[in-house]
Amino acid sequence: MRTGTSIRIRCDLRDQLESLKHHPKESYNDVIERLLRLAIDDEPLGEEAEIGLEEALKEMKAGKFIPESEIMKEYGIR
Repeated sequence: MRTGTSIRIRCDLRDQLESLKHHPKESYNDVIERLLRLAIDDEPLGEEAEIGLEEALKEMKAGKFIPESEIMKEYGIR
């Protein structure tokens, strides 16, 4: 038997959940379940991805990066 519980959420969060429904009668439970499936990545990173992340972190720590503000300015964003 499935059981349920009540939780308190802000009205703006409820409105966001409402906007994520695939159809008007979809339950908030279904919306939350779908969001959780999207948030959890069961596939582990491959070795190549791990190496790339380690290299990127080293470059960031060494100050070898372009700040977001400069990129936005270069592309005329904002």
